[in-house]
Amino acid sequence: MAALLEAPLAATPDRLALIDEERRWTYRTLDDAVERTAAALVSIGAGPGSRIAWTLPNCAELPIGFLATQRIGAIWLGLNDALAEPERAALLRDAEATHHITTSPSPTIADRGVRLVRHDDWRALVEATTPGRPATDIDPHAPAAMAYTSGTTGRPKGVVHSQHNLLWPGLASLAERPVTPGERQGTPLAHTILNMLVLGPVSALVRRSTAVVLHSTRADELARDIARFAITRTTVVPTIVHDLVHRDGIDPGDLATLEHVVVGGAATSPSLRRAFFAKFGVRALAGYGLSEAPTGVVRESADEPIEDTLVGDPLAPVALRIVDEHGVEQAAGVDDEICVHATPTGEWAGCWSPMLGYWRQPDATAAALADDMLHTGDIGSLDPQGRLTVTGLLAELIVRGGANVVPAEVERTLLEHPDVADAAVFGLPDERLGERVVAAIIAAVADPDLDAIRAHCATRIAPYKVPDQIRIVDTFPRNAMGKVRKTALIDGLTEPQ
Repeated sequence: MAALLEAPLAATPDRLALIDEERRWTYRTLDDAVERTAAALVSIGAGPGSRIAWTLPNCAELPIGFLATQRIGAIWLGLNDALAEPERAALLRDAEATHHITTSPSPTIADRGVRLVRHDDWRALVEATTPGRPATDIDPHAPAAMAYTSGTTGRPKGVVHSQHNLLWPGLASLAERPVTPGERQGTPLAHTILNMLVLGPVSALVRRSTAVVLHSTRADELARDIARFAITRTTVVPTIVHDLVHRDGIDPGDLATLEHVVVGGAATSPSLRRAFFAKFGVRALAGYGLSEAPTGVVRESADEPIEDTLVGDPLAPVALRIVDEHGVEQAAGVDDEICVHATPTGEWAGCWSPMLGYWRQPDATAAALADDMLHTGDIGSLDPQGRLTVTGLLAELIVRGGANVVPAEVERTLLEHPDVADAAVFGLPDERLGERVVAAIIAAVADPDLDAIRAHCATRIAPYKVPDQIRIVDTFPRNAMGKVRKTALIDGLTEPQ
């Protein structure tokens, strides 16, 4: 990763590399900016192994800072600027951050030994610094970046990645789909999320195309920016797809340049993906991945019909296994834990590697990487052709009277009813059953018929999977990746209806 710009700098130094509103960098000027930033980091005491945290809105300083961090052998850590100060402080403490570049400084954090740099001061420092590449030996398999898991349940864990395994998502995308003339890649999702940084600007630079920093997830503003910057590739979450399809005033012509759209981060209903294709003429390809991989490992095929469940092929560098709690591999069609490992054959044989581990959590690391595989904690099955169907989260499995209920299956069934705009299913303790199935829904109509919704479910799923209760809410609490924070949802629910 430290040498990422060397090849395009030698071959096409004047090609446009990065766009942020009115600011432009060619590969030549981008390399200069990265060297200047690396020198500025060294000037404030950063070096190999330093944990450098960034809390900024989307801006060019994030990918430039990321590449500079790699050149000095330091560890990059993105912290979403939507985090509350106590959340941010807890992650900085856990990561033992040495530096924090932020628009939201906290004197309390600075008092704990973190070198705090305000964003405006940082930009001034970089501009005043003479470019110079630090003389640092880079180990491509040493810790290079951290990403805290979304924390939908339990305490977030710091996922540690090497420079080596942060390169493969972009390289795999090249194997899947070569660069097209005039290619421009941008995502509106927060670049402080390592997955989004890697899938957005970093992958664009790996592909030697043009990265565009996008600033808004609002459907109307995103559509405007896609048209303004002629974006051809993007990664979004289901809420953005929904808003682009259903919000008034979204001109399909604004998305006419899009050639490749990936939607991840949460379950996306087949009907929504079909509606997106009907309106915009381009598929929103569902993907499955996780921070520990990093990013996506399975992608829906654009050449096959949109199916009722997420079915996809593993990306070129990886292979999948379905194993039980004892590590025994399961037959095709059997649901159990999804595990990922490097493909053993072909040109990608042995290239892929998962996370190095969880920061300062050896037991959790050993469990996640047991048997030379990445144990995802998710449930799925493989068909005879090796395609994956993702069923749900092992951690969210509901055990009702001894029977297993996968929330994602019930959620998909609820979403098929016209009165339901969105749904989240979870288990609540029950003295007799162990757990009962409860659904929270966002209604698509003023007065939804809950009995009719239950009856709809009863014709499509087993009786024990039908929600015992359905509660109506106005909105779901979500994390930065668009996933419903079910713990917060449960805590905030009103009395049962």
